[in-house]
Amino acid sequence: MIVEHLSESLFMAEHDIISFALSSPHRYKVYEIAKRNSKKTRTIAHPSKELKFIQRTLAEFLTGILPVHEAAFAYQKGVGIKENAKKHSNSKYLLKMDFKNFFPSITPSLFFSVAESNGIVFDKDDRLALTGLLFWKAKDKDGLVLSIGAPTSPLISNFVMHSFDKAISVICFNKKITYTRYADDITFSTRIKNSLFEFPELISNLLNETVKGIRVNTDKTIFTSKAHNRHVTGVTLTNEGGLSIGRERKRLISSMIHKSMFNILTNDEASTLLGFISYATHIEPEFLERMTKKYGAEVLQNIKLKAAGS
Repeated sequence: MIVEHLSESLFMAEHDIISFALSSPHRYKVYEIAKRNSKKTRTIAHPSKELKFIQRTLAEFLTGILPVHEAAFAYQKGVGIKENAKKHSNSKYLLKMDFKNFFPSITPSLFFSVAESNGIVFDKDDRLALTGLLFWKAKDKDGLVLSIGAPTSPLISNFVMHSFDKAISVICFNKKITYTRYADDITFSTRIKNSLFEFPELISNLLNETVKGIRVNTDKTIFTSKAHNRHVTGVTLTNEGGLSIGRERKRLISSMIHKSMFNILTNDEASTLLGFISYATHIEPEFLERMTKKYGAEVLQNIKLKAAGS
């Protein structure tokens, strides 16, 4: 099924596809990037140009085969961090958790195990092709793992979590709790006091049953409520049930706009500011109107020109 489709789509012989797949785990450029709000780094494995082209063709085909649960908001068309946060905007109590080394914890054996549990069976050649084309060989790992950087990895990660997402969603529905997952960030919210405290242990047990090998990063488990600042995937939940970019980000943007009036910003800084404004407007549509009223449309237009290098 897989090899045959790739053969027809790429005009390659089936044995050439399998041969290419066998060498694919080593066709990656590896580099480190800084993690957000941390001194640690994240390993990015970027596939070669040829491998990325095949992976994109494969991802398009697999999208019609591999189910992704509606609770998954990352890498999905039409939804993102705003929609993910919005699901929790009317809650009183919040629990945030995330998975430890999420992508590198996903292995071929886990992928095929989840596939079989969903009634998806691949033949020998397809398993060889998928193993090579979807996973890479990290120096510090004994076997192959999912890479951060391949165009197929978002789909595969969402699919692997499908069994977990489905099971936890049923539990949450029965307990009047809202659940969403954005990649490795999982969020639970409710209006019922004390109903979330049992979930860390419940999640660990359920992960062991559905996606063995995926573990919770216990250092990042956070309980919070309306009495404190609440953030979901970087978006602030207001006590009025709305979404906000937060006071600090607003002050930063306002300060940068003010500096732009005196031509202090560099082209790169203007480009960064333009990105901030775009993000803020996406989360709070009325934000741009407030900035325009405060500073004038001409100032904002000049920032665009500065970012473009004019």
